[in-house]
Amino acid sequence: MANGHQASGVVAQRLAPEEIAANFSDLHAPLAPHEAAVAADRCYFCYDAPCVTACPTDIDIPMFIRQIQTGHPEAAAKTIFDQNILGGMCARVCPTETLCEQSCVRETAEGNPVEIGRLQRYATDQLMAAEVHPFSRAAATGKTVAVVGAGPAGLSCAHRLAMLGHDVTVFDARPKAGGLNEYGIAAYKSTEDFAAKEVEWLLKIGGITLEAGKSLGAELTLAALQADYDAVFLSIGLAGVNALRLAQEEMPGVLDAVAFIAELRQAEDKGALPVGRNVVVIGGGMTAIDVAVQAKLLGAENVTIAYRRDRAAMPASRFEQDLAASHGVKLMFNVMPTAILGDGAVTGIELEYTRIHDGRVTGTGEKLTLAADQIFKAIGQTLEGVPEGLAIVGGKLAVTGPGRTSLDGVWAGGDCASGGEDLTVTAVAEGRDAAMDIHSTLTSC
Repeated sequence: MANGHQASGVVAQRLAPEEIAANFSDLHAPLAPHEAAVAADRCYFCYDAPCVTACPTDIDIPMFIRQIQTGHPEAAAKTIFDQNILGGMCARVCPTETLCEQSCVRETAEGNPVEIGRLQRYATDQLMAAEVHPFSRAAATGKTVAVVGAGPAGLSCAHRLAMLGHDVTVFDARPKAGGLNEYGIAAYKSTEDFAAKEVEWLLKIGGITLEAGKSLGAELTLAALQADYDAVFLSIGLAGVNALRLAQEEMPGVLDAVAFIAELRQAEDKGALPVGRNVVVIGGGMTAIDVAVQAKLLGAENVTIAYRRDRAAMPASRFEQDLAASHGVKLMFNVMPTAILGDGAVTGIELEYTRIHDGRVTGTGEKLTLAADQIFKAIGQTLEGVPEGLAIVGGKLAVTGPGRTSLDGVWAGGDCASGGEDLTVTAVAEGRDAAMDIHSTLTSC
């Protein structure tokens, strides 16, 4: 949080504890067994299912829904976990509305898709509640792999490698494993400490050692890891934060949205986090939506998202945009920040209307001012601490095929690597596929 004094409008405990608890309850209530049966009956079980093609982890969706329909949710969960070991979290946070459910034939024909995400949660929750791990380790290979970063890509990679008989050590800079699942997702999307429970369940495969509080740098070098392990997988995420490049950006009240979300996720008392009366969020992705909605849930009176392009270009899905609007968040398009106002603490922000010229955002000269006692920056993150020798493309680690970097014996995946979208489900797929390539490489030597 910001140092120094802050505007008088930024206070904690805006709402009563019971209101906070209600506001941060589960976004989508889990399906009851009869609801799951009804939802599963709506599936056409397409032979050439477009929903499978749309799933980054290639889950056999018609198969697992059929297994639910026939009363075997644990078998359905196994089908899901075969492809996506973090299927429980992905069922909660994956943008199904733009992936599998958007491709559903029911969506095309009726505008009402099969509830694939909720059915996936129903199945995975059933198996995890039984405290059963559906996989066992293969015979030990004697090979060791270091995974740097315990986020979705790292955990997915580690689990698959352990299942194949390798011994894996996972290093992470933070005290808890989980990465963005633990620290970067809106609290109402992952309730009841689910991220930590999922990690604990995943580790039941055996063969995985977690070492917290260790990141690439002085105490953990890539060269040493290469010397000590047979292979290395990097899933270090994006630790840097893009700047607004405005005067007074360091003023108290101007905050990093990612850091605020992490603090909120770890807070025992969410109401204890100070939130403004008038909040402005700069950005248009999922982080912007998450911090804006949560500011509202904490009791902020006026919350505005300011995005520099039009609605169609906004990275956050229309579902997420509508979710924000349903909570009273105002969405402004074609505006960009030009000045932060205040003397010692933020009092407002100046925005300029924009237009697109030759594909680039340009100001029109027309400006407006919004009152703001708290401003969140949600304009993207950057790669930091890249070890020497690793090629970079587009600000990320350059990878080819299943995550191979420019250094032999080093793979990468997740947000830090070039290629797919920055989604939990994509990271899981990249970690899984890299693990298979690492296994093939280690066992062919």
